[in-house]
Amino acid sequence: MSKKNGLSDPTRLKPFDSDHKAMLRVVIETPKGSRNKFAFNPDERIFELKKVLPSGMTFPYDFGFVPSTEADDGDPVDVLVLMDEPAFPGCVLTCRPIGVIEGEQGDKKDKERNDRIIAIEQDAHSWEDIKTIDDLGKQFVRELEQFFVNYHQLSGKQYRIIGLKGPDQARKLVKAGLR
Repeated sequence: MSKKNGLSDPTRLKPFDSDHKAMLRVVIETPKGSRNKFAFNPDERIFELKKVLPSGMTFPYDFGFVPSTEADDGDPVDVLVLMDEPAFPGCVLTCRPIGVIEGEQGDKKDKERNDRIIAIEQDAHSWEDIKTIDDLGKQFVRELEQFFVNYHQLSGKQYRIIGLKGPDQARKLVKAGLR
């Protein structure tokens, strides 16, 4: 089968909404509440099962990526999306970035950045009053950070939180990763 006849490639979509440049487009890979971690394989143009989390551990919110970007780890820029109901793998959302959890993964000799943007889906009623990551509260943000630490630990990797930044830094992260 030629690539022209294959499935669509969401990694080629534009990263910013054409009507509202402050809004990101996010392709969901893993829905909220799933133990299954899915990832888009651009070579095969399919969503694949990457791993299964242990019993009792699920993704706290929808997880995906900003298309047409590349982060320091070689993958598209990661986004955790807060919204009222889970989406599904391949769903494209328009989201408002509220901040970024800055982090690095690896050991002392071999580290790489792996920041996670936190965004809110544009029509999420429960989250409409949240403007920045600070509005979520310290305990809520600590729980998000701990999810990423625990998630990496399952693969035998270390993940260290470096900092927490607001929506402007999230947009800069996307612009820096444009390809």
